[in-house]
Amino acid sequence: MVELVPSILSADFARLAEEIAAAERGGGSAIHVDVMDGHFVPNITLGPPVVASLRKHTKLPLDCHLMIENPDEFIPAFADAGANWVSVHYEACRHLHRTLELIAQHGMEPAVVINPATMVELLIPVLGMVHHVLVMSVNPGFGGQKFILYSLNKIRRLKELRQELRLSYRIEVDGGVAHDTVAAVVEAGAELLVAGNAVFGEGHAERDARGLLEAAQRAAMLTV
Repeated sequence: MVELVPSILSADFARLAEEIAAAERGGGSAIHVDVMDGHFVPNITLGPPVVASLRKHTKLPLDCHLMIENPDEFIPAFADAGANWVSVHYEACRHLHRTLELIAQHGMEPAVVINPATMVELLIPVLGMVHHVLVMSVNPGFGGQKFILYSLNKIRRLKELRQELRLSYRIEVDGGVAHDTVAAVVEAGAELLVAGNAVFGEGHAERDARGLLEAAQRAAMLTV
C-alpha cells in the first residue's frame, strides 16, 4: 500500500502543529523529520527537543531521518523524545549493523538510507534487519531539489531483492517527489513517499497532501 509521509522540512516552522494536522487531514500517515547537523550534510535543522514537542501534537509515527555524523550518540535521545522510525545513512555509519541493532534496542523501527551515489547491493547484509530502506532521490541537505531519475533503478532493484531474499522491508523515497514524478516513483516500487515542498510549499497542506496521495494511489492501481 502506498503511503504519503509529509516532510516538515518545507513546513512553516512557526506553525508546525497546525501544518502537521493539515497534512494528516490530507492523508499523511507518518511525519518525516529531517535531522541535519551541518557536517554530514551542508545544513542544520532540528533535533530531539523539537521531536519531543511534535510528539505532543500528533499520534502519527514520527519518521526521523538522521543526516548526521555519529548517529549512535543521539539514538537514545530520539527514543526518549518519542521517535518511532529512525533511519541512518549507510555512508555515516562505521558499524551499520551495530547502529541498526541499537535503534531496535531502544524500541524504534530501524531503517537505512542511501545517497544517490551509493549502490543498493551494499545493503544486502542488513536488509533483513530494517523496517524500510530510504532511497535519496536528491543529494541530502536541502528541500525543493530536482528528482534524480537514476533513483528509479535503485527502487526497482530493492523491490527485486525483497522478492529474491523473501524479506518484508518497505521502500521509501525522499527528494523531488511531486505531481510530475510520483507516478514513476510508485510504478518503480516505492511505497512510502516523502514529500515536503509538494505538500507544504504553497501553504495549503491539506489540499496538496490529498492531491499528491490521490495521484500516487491512481498510479498504484495501474501497477497491480
